[in-house]
Amino acid sequence: MSVGQRKAAALLQRLLLLFIAVHLIVVFTGDPPYPGWLGPAAAAGVFGLSLALGADARREAKGSEPPATVETAPPVTGRWSALNSPADKVPSHGTRSLGQAYAIDIVAEPAEGAGRPAFAWLWPLARGNRAFPAFGAPLLAVADATVVHAEDGQRDHLSRNSLAGILYLIVVEGFGRSLGGARRIVGNHVILDLGEGTYAMYAHVKQGSLAVRAGDRVTVGQELGRCGNSGNSTEPHVHFQLMDGPDLETARGVPFSWRGVGVPANGTVFTTDATTHVDQVKQ
Repeated sequence: MSVGQRKAAALLQRLLLLFIAVHLIVVFTGDPPYPGWLGPAAAAGVFGLSLALGADARREAKGSEPPATVETAPPVTGRWSALNSPADKVPSHGTRSLGQAYAIDIVAEPAEGAGRPAFAWLWPLARGNRAFPAFGAPLLAVADATVVHAEDGQRDHLSRNSLAGILYLIVVEGFGRSLGGARRIVGNHVILDLGEGTYAMYAHVKQGSLAVRAGDRVTVGQELGRCGNSGNSTEPHVHFQLMDGPDLETARGVPFSWRGVGVPANGTVFTTDATTHVDQVKQ
């Protein structure tokens, strides 16, 4: 499947999802002014397109050499731990879509002060973002680069780290964000061109926190913005990934290794400081 075909299939999938949402509203409020079988047909279409896009991604991954690992500086300083790491499985987030094959999530784990709130089975249903030490943490350029995309207009929502919150995220919010496409899923985000066909993406950035815009040149260690909780996110955290292109709809993931850290496995606590950002990363 070509890049153009993948983009067309993804667009058709979103249109079918939109029709399904409207169909459900119409069904619950009255009789639809069209044959009733169109709703199930649209659902089958979404399922079929999902299978086709997933199979295409798996064929592409199986039939090509694994991308070379690119070393960069870490995107943060301080004490953090890893979640959904490519050190444990690839694709790390269960999908290769949106260039996520080698993506990683990290959360702040301060040695002193209030720690990260634990998952709540029943209560509280949601927490404010300031309860999480990652919220507002600086996001740093991992290399000398050019900003190719930067947006921070989406809101930071409450946490979804309870059983009810997770169900709401999957059943309601996740469905709605899928209709909006990639930018609604990753939330506020920055994409850097690191050169030689490699791009870095930071997702879930804090609303209104960006210090850069498209076209800016940045140096390794420079602050880009702040960690937030926008997009398809359960709590404030840093989502970082490398890709082979700037278009999230068609990019493929590229493996990374952070200088002085490597690729932390799930649950691994690691600490970085300014010294990891001193020298320009050679690629």
